Amino acid sequence: MDTIVFLTRLLSIDSPTGFTSKAIDFVEVEAATLGIQSRRTRKGALVLQLHPNPTIGIAAHVDTLGFIVTKVQSNGLLSISTLGSPLLSPFEGAYVRVYTHAGTMYTGTLLFNNPSAHANKQAASGERVIESMHVRLDETVSSKADVEGLGVGVGDIVAVDPRTLVTPSGYVKSHFLDNKAGCAVLWELAMRYHRQGIKPPVELFFSTYEEVGHGGAAGFSSGIKDLLVIDMGVIGDACDGQETKVSICAKDSGGPYDYNMRHELVSLAQSHNIPYSVDVYPFYSSDGTAALRAGLDARVGLIGPGVAGSHGVERTHKDGITATVDLCEAYVKQHMV
Repeated sequence: MDTIVFLTRLLSIDSPTGFTSKAIDFVEVEAATLGIQSRRTRKGALVLQLHPNPTIGIAAHVDTLGFIVTKVQSNGLLSISTLGSPLLSPFEGAYVRVYTHAGTMYTGTLLFNNPSAHANKQAASGERVIESMHVRLDETVSSKADVEGLGVGVGDIVAVDPRTLVTPSGYVKSHFLDNKAGCAVLWELAMRYHRQGIKPPVELFFSTYEEVGHGGAAGFSSGIKDLLVIDMGVIGDACDGQETKVSICAKDSGGPYDYNMRHELVSLAQSHNIPYSVDVYPFYSSDGTAALRAGLDARVGLIGPGVAGSHGVERTHKDGITATVDLCEAYVKQHMV
């Protein structure tokens, strides 16, 4: 399966953090078509075992931002809490899917409270905080009893339609490129090694709780010496990252990544003419942060395709994804001797 096709299909599968089994199922089935064995951790992460004794872990997270129902209001609207930290303004007006305990799905819309401009002078200027937002179901309901009669209640997962679009110029626009673009990098690596008929000392780790800080805390094979985390490269005024490049992170809010590993990644990008940038991310952590804080005795590095508009309506480019894959492959090759 082509990498961009894989990415768009994965984006179409709702997977807010804590609700990732269908996305993991999809990756597992596709990996099986390549003859790749896999295992699941107790927390539901998927590990593709390219080698029986891996020394390099390459990780990306399949979980995304989302919401959870906290209350059914007396008028039939749903109060919500965030899963992760979505920026509310770009999510306002999003079409959503509400998944009930019984497995039923209902559609709806994420809205500002009292959203009509003809009834509320503050509809445009009111502060967008989670307490001022709600979900309106696409069902004929006007009371708490009506909603509960549908089986909708506290704890139900609210997933946002990703609005994915691939442009002729190679851009991918969507919610949740953080970090399904990183998962696409892992998929392309798996396909390349399958085509080449080689088994590098690598495991590909699809984590499921990164957005809430503990996705990479456990589950890696005991022989892992280097953990290369693939997550979105930050684009912003304080950074040099671009959508068409691979970003190499020197430090984020969790502290610096391994200096020698980062130095090696930069040297490989230079020697292989891979477009790259090196950045410090001021408001960021990753599965690498979780792994280090959990006591993983391994070097940890962080790279990823540049993603604009993080935690909102995001955008990357297929060239940035390719650059990230190329750098991963160069790194693995250097450690196969």
